[in-house]
Amino acid sequence: MNERRHEPLLPGFKEMAQRRKALASDLVARRVALGLTQTQVAARMGTSQSSVARVEAGAADVRLSTIDRYAAAVGHVVAWSLDAPRTAPRPPPRGKGAERGDD
Repeated sequence: MNERRHEPLLPGFKEMAQRRKALASDLVARRVALGLTQTQVAARMGTSQSSVARVEAGAADVRLSTIDRYAAAVGHVVAWSLDAPRTAPRPPPRGKGAERGDD
């Protein structure tokens, strides 16, 4: 068995993947509500049906422009924002006496 298990270098990778999957689910729900097939959305985007399927799977790390085009194809826009993390990492202790908080 050659399965690699390790901690990611950057905390929050799992949460990032969850947000991508949630966005993909929202896009699929919008497509289905409009009665569109993946092929029809692909035609509106100027791409292939397999590209739409990859976006909808939510596992692929697709380009932002692809997400923007998909959203436009189903009559929406994506609102991008830069937010602070929900829990800020604690800074490492500094210098001698850091354990006691008297440096």
